[in-house]
Amino acid sequence: MPTPSRFDQLYAEGKARRSACPREAQAELPKPRDRDPIALLQESSAGRVPALIPLRYGRMIASPFSFFRGIALLQAADLAQTPYSGEILPICGDAHLMNYGLFASPERNLMFDINDFDETHPGPWEWDVKRLTVSLVLAARELGFAEAQAKKVAEDATLAYQTHMHKLAQMGTLDIWYRRLTLDDMTIATGNNDALQRRLARVAERARNRTHDRLLPKITEIDNGERRLKDSPPTLFHFQESGSRLPKDDDWLSSADWHESLTPMFKDYRATLKEDRASLFDRFRCLDLAFKVVGVGSVGTRCLVALMEDDYEQPLFLQIKEARASVLERYTSKSKHQHQGKRVVFGQRMMQAASDLFLGWATGPADRHYYVRQLRDMKISAALETFDLATLTAYGEACAWTLARAHAKAGGRSALLAGYLGKGTKFASAIGRYSLAYADQVEADYEAFRREVRAGKLPVETPEEQRQSHTP
Repeated sequence: MPTPSRFDQLYAEGKARRSACPREAQAELPKPRDRDPIALLQESSAGRVPALIPLRYGRMIASPFSFFRGIALLQAADLAQTPYSGEILPICGDAHLMNYGLFASPERNLMFDINDFDETHPGPWEWDVKRLTVSLVLAARELGFAEAQAKKVAEDATLAYQTHMHKLAQMGTLDIWYRRLTLDDMTIATGNNDALQRRLARVAERARNRTHDRLLPKITEIDNGERRLKDSPPTLFHFQESGSRLPKDDDWLSSADWHESLTPMFKDYRATLKEDRASLFDRFRCLDLAFKVVGVGSVGTRCLVALMEDDYEQPLFLQIKEARASVLERYTSKSKHQHQGKRVVFGQRMMQAASDLFLGWATGPADRHYYVRQLRDMKISAALETFDLATLTAYGEACAWTLARAHAKAGGRSALLAGYLGKGTKFASAIGRYSLAYADQVEADYEAFRREVRAGKLPVETPEEQRQSHTP
Protein backbone atom coordinates (compact mmCIF):
# COMPACT_ATOMS: atom_id res chain seq x y z
CA MET A 1 0.00 0.00 0.00
CA PRO A 2 1.53 3.36 -1.03
CA THR A 3 2.54 5.78 1.72
CA PRO A 4 0.06 8.67 1.97
CA SER A 5 1.40 11.96 0.64
CA ARG A 6 1.94 14.92 2.92
CA PHE A 7 -1.16 16.49 1.38
CA ASP A 8 -3.23 13.40 2.16
CA GLN A 9 -1.94 13.30 5.73
CA LEU A 10 -2.77 16.93 6.42
CA TYR A 11 -6.13 16.74 4.66
CA ALA A 12 -7.08 13.70 6.72
CA GLU A 13 -5.94 15.44 9.91
CA GLY A 14 -8.15 18.40 9.03
CA LYS A 15 -11.16 16.14 8.46
CA ALA A 16 -10.47 14.46 11.81
CA ARG A 17 -10.66 17.87 13.54
CA ARG A 18 -14.37 17.91 12.73
CA SER A 19 -14.95 15.31 15.46
CA ALA A 20 -13.72 17.63 18.21
CA CYS A 21 -15.22 20.75 16.59
CA PRO A 22 -18.03 20.00 14.11
CA ARG A 23 -18.35 22.66 11.47
CA GLU A 24 -21.91 23.35 12.64
CA ALA A 25 -20.44 24.34 16.04
CA GLN A 26 -18.79 27.36 14.39
CA ALA A 27 -22.22 29.04 14.56
CA GLU A 28 -22.16 29.09 18.38
CA LEU A 29 -22.00 32.32 20.34
CA PRO A 30 -20.41 32.58 23.80
CA LYS A 31 -22.54 31.21 26.61
CA PRO A 32 -24.29 33.93 28.65
CA ARG A 33 -21.93 35.31 31.26
CA ASP A 34 -21.20 38.43 33.24
CA ARG A 35 -20.02 40.50 30.31
CA ASP A 36 -19.41 44.27 30.43
CA PRO A 37 -18.59 45.75 27.01
CA ILE A 38 -18.14 49.22 28.48
CA ALA A 39 -15.52 48.01 30.93
CA LEU A 40 -13.59 46.41 28.05
CA LEU A 41 -13.93 49.60 26.02
CA GLN A 42 -12.52 51.69 28.85
CA GLU A 43 -9.76 49.16 29.43
CA SER A 44 -8.76 49.43 25.76
CA SER A 45 -8.44 53.21 26.21
CA ALA A 46 -5.86 52.90 28.98
CA GLY A 47 -2.47 54.33 28.04
CA ARG A 48 -3.78 56.41 25.15
CA VAL A 49 -3.44 60.18 24.91
CA PRO A 50 -6.25 61.29 27.28
CA ALA A 51 -7.35 64.28 25.19
CA LEU A 52 -7.81 62.05 22.13
CA ILE A 53 -10.06 59.44 23.76
CA PRO A 54 -13.21 61.56 23.12
CA LEU A 55 -12.17 61.70 19.47
CA ARG A 56 -11.89 57.90 19.43
CA TYR A 57 -15.36 57.53 20.91
CA GLY A 58 -16.66 60.19 18.53
CA ARG A 59 -15.57 58.08 15.57
CA MET A 60 -16.95 54.90 17.11
CA ILE A 61 -20.41 56.34 17.80
CA ALA A 62 -21.09 56.94 14.10
CA SER A 63 -22.65 53.45 13.65
CA PRO A 64 -22.54 49.86 14.93
CA PHE A 65 -20.02 49.15 12.15
CA SER A 66 -17.76 51.98 13.36
CA PHE A 67 -18.11 50.73 16.93
CA PHE A 68 -17.10 47.24 15.78
CA ARG A 69 -14.05 48.63 13.99
CA GLY A 70 -12.98 50.54 17.08
CA ILE A 71 -12.67 47.67 19.55
CA ALA A 72 -11.18 44.38 18.42
CA LEU A 73 -10.76 43.41 22.07
CA LEU A 74 -14.49 42.81 22.53
CA GLN A 75 -14.88 40.18 19.80
CA ALA A 76 -11.59 38.55 20.80
CA ALA A 77 -12.94 38.10 24.33
CA ASP A 78 -16.11 36.55 22.94
CA LEU A 79 -14.37 34.31 20.39
CA ALA A 80 -12.22 32.87 23.17
CA GLN A 81 -15.42 31.33 24.58
CA THR A 82 -16.41 29.55 21.34
CA PRO A 83 -15.35 26.26 19.65
CA TYR A 84 -12.52 26.23 17.10
CA SER A 85 -10.78 23.57 15.04
CA GLY A 86 -7.63 23.56 17.15
CA GLU A 87 -5.31 24.87 14.43
CA ILE A 88 -3.22 27.87 15.56
CA LEU A 89 -1.28 30.00 13.09
CA PRO A 90 -0.22 33.65 12.67
CA ILE A 91 -3.44 35.61 12.09
CA CYS A 92 -4.30 39.26 11.46
CA GLY A 93 -6.37 39.61 14.63
CA ASP A 94 -8.45 42.47 13.19
CA ALA A 95 -9.48 41.26 9.74
CA HIS A 96 -12.59 43.42 9.28
CA LEU A 97 -13.24 44.54 5.71
CA MET A 98 -11.83 48.06 6.13
CA ASN A 99 -8.41 46.59 6.89
CA TYR A 100 -7.97 45.44 3.29
CA GLY A 101 -7.13 47.56 0.28
CA LEU A 102 -4.97 48.32 -2.70
CA PHE A 103 -1.37 49.43 -2.25
CA ALA A 104 1.91 49.37 -4.14
CA SER A 105 4.36 46.50 -3.94
CA PRO A 106 8.08 47.42 -3.78
CA GLU A 107 8.05 46.91 -7.56
CA ARG A 108 5.34 49.61 -7.80
CA ASN A 109 2.62 47.17 -8.89
CA LEU A 110 -0.85 47.53 -7.40
CA MET A 111 -1.90 44.59 -5.24
CA PHE A 112 -4.81 43.86 -2.92
CA ASP A 113 -4.04 42.61 0.58
CA ILE A 114 -4.57 43.03 4.30
CA ASN A 115 -3.06 46.37 5.32
CA ASP A 116 -3.37 46.52 9.14
CA PHE A 117 -1.51 44.19 11.48
CA ASP A 118 -1.62 46.02 14.82
CA GLU A 119 -3.29 42.99 16.45
CA THR A 120 -1.41 40.22 14.63
CA HIS A 121 -0.63 37.22 16.83
CA PRO A 122 -0.88 33.42 16.65
CA GLY A 123 -4.50 32.36 17.08
CA PRO A 124 -7.33 30.25 15.65
CA TRP A 125 -7.67 30.99 11.94
CA GLU A 126 -11.48 30.98 12.28
CA TRP A 127 -11.26 34.18 14.33
CA ASP A 128 -10.07 36.12 11.29
CA VAL A 129 -12.83 34.63 9.13
CA LYS A 130 -15.48 35.56 11.70
CA ARG A 131 -14.18 39.10 12.14
CA LEU A 132 -14.39 39.58 8.38
CA THR A 133 -17.87 38.10 7.94
CA VAL A 134 -19.39 39.96 10.89
CA SER A 135 -18.03 43.20 9.43
CA LEU A 136 -19.70 42.32 6.12
CA VAL A 137 -23.07 41.79 7.83
CA LEU A 138 -22.77 45.08 9.72
CA ALA A 139 -21.81 46.87 6.51
CA ALA A 140 -24.76 45.29 4.68
CA ARG A 141 -27.15 46.45 7.40
CA GLU A 142 -25.68 49.95 7.34
CA LEU A 143 -26.24 50.05 3.58
CA GLY A 144 -29.88 49.02 4.04
CA PHE A 145 -29.77 45.49 2.63
CA ALA A 146 -32.17 42.80 3.78
CA GLU A 147 -31.13 40.23 6.39
CA ALA A 148 -31.17 37.40 3.85
CA GLN A 149 -28.88 39.45 1.61
CA ALA A 150 -26.52 40.26 4.50
CA LYS A 151 -26.31 36.57 5.43
CA LYS A 152 -25.60 35.59 1.83
CA VAL A 153 -22.79 38.17 1.57
CA ALA A 154 -21.16 36.54 4.64
CA GLU A 155 -21.71 33.04 3.26
CA ASP A 156 -20.36 33.95 -0.18
CA ALA A 157 -17.19 35.36 1.39
CA THR A 158 -16.78 32.19 3.46
CA LEU A 159 -17.24 30.01 0.37
CA ALA A 160 -14.61 32.12 -1.42
CA TYR A 161 -12.23 31.52 1.50
CA GLN A 162 -12.98 27.80 1.32
CA THR A 163 -12.59 27.57 -2.48
CA HIS A 164 -9.26 29.38 -2.50
CA MET A 165 -7.95 27.39 0.47
CA HIS A 166 -8.56 24.22 -1.52
CA LYS A 167 -6.65 25.69 -4.48
CA LEU A 168 -3.80 26.81 -2.23
CA ALA A 169 -3.64 23.35 -0.65
CA GLN A 170 -2.60 21.98 -4.05
CA MET A 171 0.22 24.51 -4.47
CA GLY A 172 3.87 24.22 -3.47
CA THR A 173 5.32 26.22 -0.60
CA LEU A 174 7.15 28.72 -2.83
CA ASP A 175 4.14 29.13 -5.11
CA ILE A 176 2.04 30.11 -2.10
CA TRP A 177 4.78 32.41 -0.80
CA TYR A 178 4.95 34.27 -4.10
CA ARG A 179 1.19 34.31 -4.70
CA ARG A 180 -0.47 37.71 -4.62
CA LEU A 181 -3.85 39.15 -5.53
CA THR A 182 -3.16 41.62 -8.31
CA LEU A 183 -5.41 44.15 -9.97
CA ASP A 184 -5.77 41.75 -12.91
CA ASP A 185 -6.94 39.00 -10.53
CA MET A 186 -9.59 41.30 -9.11
CA THR A 187 -10.74 42.24 -12.59
CA ILE A 188 -11.11 38.57 -13.52
CA ALA A 189 -12.95 37.88 -10.26
CA THR A 190 -15.64 40.42 -11.13
CA GLY A 191 -16.59 38.27 -14.16
CA ASN A 192 -18.79 40.02 -16.67
CA ASN A 193 -19.95 42.76 -14.35
CA ASP A 194 -18.97 45.84 -16.34
CA ALA A 195 -20.11 48.25 -13.63
CA LEU A 196 -17.85 46.58 -11.07
CA GLN A 197 -14.92 46.60 -13.45
CA ARG A 198 -15.37 50.32 -14.16
CA ARG A 199 -15.53 51.01 -10.41
CA LEU A 200 -12.36 48.98 -9.88
CA ALA A 201 -10.57 50.89 -12.64
CA ARG A 202 -11.51 54.20 -10.97
CA VAL A 203 -10.30 52.99 -7.58
CA ALA A 204 -7.03 51.82 -9.12
CA GLU A 205 -6.49 55.21 -10.74
CA ARG A 206 -7.09 56.94 -7.42
CA ALA A 207 -4.59 54.60 -5.76
CA ARG A 208 -1.93 55.41 -8.36
CA ASN A 209 -2.37 59.10 -7.57
CA ARG A 210 -1.93 58.62 -3.82
CA THR A 211 1.83 59.14 -3.88
CA HIS A 212 4.20 61.11 -1.66
CA ASP A 213 4.43 63.81 -4.33
CA ARG A 214 0.64 64.24 -4.33
CA LEU A 215 0.52 64.23 -0.54
CA LEU A 216 3.21 66.90 -0.20
CA PRO A 217 1.08 70.01 -0.92
CA LYS A 218 -1.84 68.64 1.12
CA ILE A 219 -0.14 68.24 4.48
CA THR A 220 2.93 70.48 4.24
CA GLU A 221 3.64 74.19 3.84
CA ILE A 222 6.60 76.55 3.49
CA ASP A 223 7.26 78.46 6.71
CA ASN A 224 10.15 80.94 6.86
CA GLY A 225 11.69 79.28 3.83
CA GLU A 226 11.52 75.78 5.35
CA ARG A 227 9.07 73.02 4.45
CA ARG A 228 7.14 71.69 7.42
CA LEU A 229 4.04 69.68 8.19
CA LYS A 230 0.86 71.74 8.22
CA ASP A 231 -0.99 71.81 11.55
CA SER A 232 -4.58 70.61 11.31
CA PRO A 233 -5.61 69.85 14.91
CA PRO A 234 -6.83 67.59 16.32
CA THR A 235 -5.75 65.12 13.61
CA LEU A 236 -2.30 66.56 12.75
CA PHE A 237 -0.35 68.76 15.15
CA HIS A 238 3.13 69.58 16.36
CA PHE A 239 3.91 68.51 19.92
CA GLN A 240 4.71 71.87 21.46
CA GLU A 241 2.42 74.20 19.55
CA SER A 242 -1.02 75.57 20.39
CA GLY A 243 -3.01 72.77 18.74
CA SER A 244 -1.20 69.98 20.58
CA ARG A 245 -3.38 67.41 22.36
CA LEU A 246 -0.48 65.82 24.27
CA PRO A 247 -0.47 66.14 28.07
CA LYS A 248 2.29 68.32 29.50
CA ASP A 249 4.09 65.31 30.97
CA ASP A 250 4.01 63.26 27.75
CA ASP A 251 7.13 61.35 26.73
CA TRP A 252 7.52 63.34 23.51
CA LEU A 253 7.64 66.63 25.43
CA SER A 254 10.56 65.62 27.64
CA SER A 255 12.88 67.48 25.27
CA ALA A 256 12.45 70.90 23.66
CA ASP A 257 13.90 69.52 20.42
CA TRP A 258 12.18 66.52 18.82
CA HIS A 259 15.49 65.59 17.12
CA GLU A 260 16.84 64.50 20.52
CA SER A 261 14.13 61.85 20.76
CA LEU A 262 13.96 60.89 17.10
CA THR A 263 17.69 60.51 16.38
CA PRO A 264 18.30 57.50 18.67
CA MET A 265 14.94 56.08 17.63
CA PHE A 266 15.88 56.22 13.93
CA LYS A 267 19.22 54.57 14.75
CA ASP A 268 17.29 51.77 16.44
CA TYR A 269 14.90 51.53 13.48
CA ARG A 270 17.68 51.50 10.87
CA ALA A 271 19.19 48.41 12.49
CA THR A 272 15.97 46.47 11.75
CA LEU A 273 16.12 47.14 7.99
CA LYS A 274 17.84 44.95 5.43
CA GLU A 275 21.23 46.35 4.47
CA ASP A 276 20.16 47.73 1.08
CA ARG A 277 17.08 49.38 2.56
CA ALA A 278 19.11 50.88 5.40
CA SER A 279 21.36 52.41 2.74
CA LEU A 280 18.27 53.78 0.98
CA PHE A 281 16.99 55.25 4.25
CA ASP A 282 20.34 57.02 4.74
CA ARG A 283 19.70 59.08 1.61
CA PHE A 284 16.89 60.97 3.33
CA ARG A 285 16.97 63.53 6.11
CA CYS A 286 14.10 64.37 8.44
CA LEU A 287 12.71 67.89 8.06
CA ASP A 288 9.79 67.74 10.46
CA LEU A 289 7.85 65.51 12.85
CA ALA A 290 4.23 65.76 14.00
CA PHE A 291 1.50 63.73 15.68
CA LYS A 292 -1.09 62.26 13.28
CA VAL A 293 -4.39 60.68 14.31
CA VAL A 294 -5.36 57.71 12.11
CA GLY A 295 -8.19 55.19 11.81
CA VAL A 296 -10.77 54.35 14.45
CA GLY A 297 -9.32 51.68 16.72
CA SER A 298 -5.89 53.39 16.74
CA VAL A 299 -7.10 56.83 17.81
CA GLY A 300 -5.29 57.94 20.95
CA THR A 301 -2.29 55.68 20.51
CA ARG A 302 0.88 57.56 19.66
CA CYS A 303 1.20 57.85 15.91
CA LEU A 304 3.65 60.23 14.24
CA VAL A 305 4.43 61.29 10.71
CA ALA A 306 7.98 62.17 9.71
CA LEU A 307 8.55 64.41 6.69
CA MET A 308 11.71 63.20 4.97
CA GLU A 309 13.53 64.65 1.95
CA ASP A 310 16.34 63.47 -0.32
CA ASP A 311 19.08 65.54 -1.96
CA TYR A 312 16.72 66.39 -4.83
CA GLU A 313 14.01 67.74 -2.49
CA GLN A 314 11.80 64.71 -3.21
CA PRO A 315 9.62 63.69 -0.27
CA LEU A 316 9.20 60.52 1.76
CA PHE A 317 6.57 60.33 4.50
CA LEU A 318 7.12 57.76 7.23
CA GLN A 319 4.45 56.74 9.70
CA ILE A 320 5.79 55.91 13.17
CA LYS A 321 3.02 54.05 14.95
CA GLU A 322 2.83 52.85 18.53
CA ALA A 323 2.63 49.06 18.90
CA ARG A 324 0.85 47.78 22.00
CA ALA A 325 0.29 44.17 23.03
CA SER A 326 -2.17 42.39 20.72
CA VAL A 327 -5.70 42.05 22.07
CA LEU A 328 -5.40 38.33 21.29
CA GLU A 329 -2.50 37.72 23.65
CA ARG A 330 -4.51 37.30 26.84
CA TYR A 331 -6.76 34.73 25.14
CA THR A 332 -4.06 32.68 23.40
CA SER A 333 -0.40 32.76 24.47
CA LYS A 334 2.29 35.26 25.33
CA SER A 335 4.01 36.76 22.30
CA LYS A 336 7.41 35.29 21.48
CA HIS A 337 8.52 38.80 20.52
CA GLN A 338 9.60 40.97 23.42
CA HIS A 339 9.23 44.06 21.21
CA GLN A 340 5.65 44.75 20.09
CA GLY A 341 6.84 46.59 17.00
CA LYS A 342 8.78 43.51 15.94
CA ARG A 343 5.62 41.44 16.52
CA VAL A 344 3.69 43.65 14.09
CA VAL A 345 6.45 43.61 11.48
CA PHE A 346 6.94 39.83 11.74
CA GLY A 347 3.21 39.17 11.39
CA GLN A 348 2.94 41.53 8.43
CA ARG A 349 5.89 39.95 6.64
CA MET A 350 4.48 36.47 7.25
CA MET A 351 0.97 37.25 6.03
CA GLN A 352 1.33 39.91 3.34
CA ALA A 353 2.33 38.91 -0.17
CA ALA A 354 4.77 41.84 -0.32
CA SER A 355 5.58 44.34 2.41
CA ASP A 356 6.68 47.95 2.57
CA LEU A 357 10.32 48.72 1.72
CA PHE A 358 10.64 50.78 4.89
CA LEU A 359 8.89 48.39 7.30
CA GLY A 360 10.82 48.16 10.57
CA TRP A 361 10.55 48.79 14.31
CA ALA A 362 12.08 50.94 17.03
CA THR A 363 11.86 51.90 20.69
CA GLY A 364 10.88 55.49 21.46
CA PRO A 365 10.75 57.75 24.51
CA ALA A 366 9.74 56.06 27.78
CA ASP A 367 10.58 52.70 26.15
CA ARG A 368 7.37 52.67 24.12
CA HIS A 369 7.39 50.31 21.16
CA TYR A 370 6.76 51.52 17.60
CA TYR A 371 6.80 50.20 14.07
CA VAL A 372 7.61 52.26 10.98
CA ARG A 373 6.23 52.16 7.43
CA GLN A 374 5.49 54.55 4.59
CA LEU A 375 2.48 56.82 4.96
CA ARG A 376 -0.15 56.33 2.24
CA ASP A 377 2.04 55.42 -0.81
CA MET A 378 -0.66 54.31 -3.25
CA LYS A 379 -2.79 52.91 -0.42
CA ILE A 380 -6.56 53.06 -0.73
CA SER A 381 -9.41 51.29 1.08
CA ALA A 382 -13.06 50.73 0.31
CA ALA A 383 -15.59 53.59 0.18
CA LEU A 384 -18.43 51.53 1.63
CA GLU A 385 -21.06 54.22 1.26
CA THR A 386 -20.86 53.83 -2.53
CA PHE A 387 -21.35 50.04 -2.56
CA ASP A 388 -24.38 48.28 -4.00
CA LEU A 389 -25.08 44.63 -3.14
CA ALA A 390 -23.03 43.22 -6.03
CA THR A 391 -20.03 45.37 -5.13
CA LEU A 392 -20.16 44.45 -1.44
CA THR A 393 -20.41 40.76 -2.37
CA ALA A 394 -17.45 40.95 -4.76
CA TYR A 395 -15.40 42.94 -2.27
CA GLY A 396 -16.12 40.47 0.51
CA GLU A 397 -15.02 37.61 -1.74
CA ALA A 398 -11.79 39.46 -2.61
CA CYS A 399 -11.08 39.99 1.11
CA ALA A 400 -11.74 36.30 1.79
CA TRP A 401 -9.48 35.30 -1.10
CA THR A 402 -6.52 37.27 0.22
CA LEU A 403 -7.23 36.14 3.79
CA ALA A 404 -7.01 32.50 2.66
CA ARG A 405 -3.73 33.26 0.91
CA ALA A 406 -2.38 34.98 4.03
CA HIS A 407 -3.31 32.04 6.25
CA ALA A 408 -1.83 29.54 3.80
CA LYS A 409 1.42 31.53 3.58
CA ALA A 410 1.76 32.14 7.32
CA GLY A 411 0.66 28.73 8.55
CA GLY A 412 2.06 26.41 5.90
CA ARG A 413 -0.71 23.87 6.48
CA SER A 414 -3.37 24.84 3.96
CA ALA A 415 -4.22 21.18 3.27
CA LEU A 416 -5.26 20.75 6.90
CA LEU A 417 -7.54 23.78 6.71
CA ALA A 418 -8.96 22.51 3.42
CA GLY A 419 -9.66 19.14 5.01
CA TYR A 420 -11.51 20.73 7.89
CA LEU A 421 -13.50 23.06 5.62
CA GLY A 422 -14.55 20.36 3.16
CA LYS A 423 -16.20 21.14 -0.18
CA GLY A 424 -19.82 21.50 0.86
CA THR A 425 -21.66 24.40 2.50
CA LYS A 426 -21.68 23.31 6.17
CA PHE A 427 -18.91 25.68 7.25
CA ALA A 428 -20.25 28.62 5.25
CA SER A 429 -23.77 28.07 6.58
CA ALA A 430 -22.49 28.01 10.16
CA ILE A 431 -20.44 31.18 9.65
CA GLY A 432 -23.47 32.88 8.10
CA ARG A 433 -25.58 32.08 11.17
CA TYR A 434 -22.81 33.16 13.52
CA SER A 435 -22.31 36.44 11.67
CA LEU A 436 -25.98 37.44 11.86
CA ALA A 437 -26.22 36.54 15.53
CA TYR A 438 -22.97 38.24 16.50
CA ALA A 439 -23.91 41.35 14.53
CA ASP A 440 -26.99 41.50 16.77
CA GLN A 441 -24.64 41.34 19.77
CA VAL A 442 -22.52 44.17 18.33
CA GLU A 443 -25.63 46.31 17.91
CA ALA A 444 -26.65 45.62 21.53
CA ASP A 445 -23.15 46.59 22.71
CA TYR A 446 -23.32 49.70 20.56
CA GLU A 447 -26.61 50.71 22.20
CA ALA A 448 -25.02 50.22 25.64
CA PHE A 449 -22.19 52.48 24.47
CA ARG A 450 -24.66 55.14 23.29
CA ARG A 451 -26.49 55.04 26.63
CA GLU A 452 -23.24 55.70 28.48
CA VAL A 453 -22.50 58.61 26.16
CA ARG A 454 -25.99 60.10 26.58
CA ALA A 455 -25.64 59.77 30.36
CA GLY A 456 -22.41 61.76 30.20
CA LYS A 457 -20.32 58.85 31.47
CA LEU A 458 -18.16 58.62 28.34
CA PRO A 459 -16.70 61.76 26.72
CA VAL A 460 -17.36 62.14 22.99
CA GLU A 461 -16.04 64.62 20.46
CA THR A 462 -17.73 64.17 17.08
CA PRO A 463 -16.07 65.11 13.78
CA GLU A 464 -18.35 68.15 13.47
CA GLU A 465 -17.44 69.34 16.98
CA GLN A 466 -13.78 68.86 16.12
CA ARG A 467 -14.08 71.04 13.06
CA GLN A 468 -15.95 73.76 14.94
CA SER A 469 -13.56 73.83 17.90
CA HIS A 470 -10.53 74.27 15.65
CA THR A 471 -11.95 76.72 13.15
CA PRO A 472 -10.32 80.15 13.59
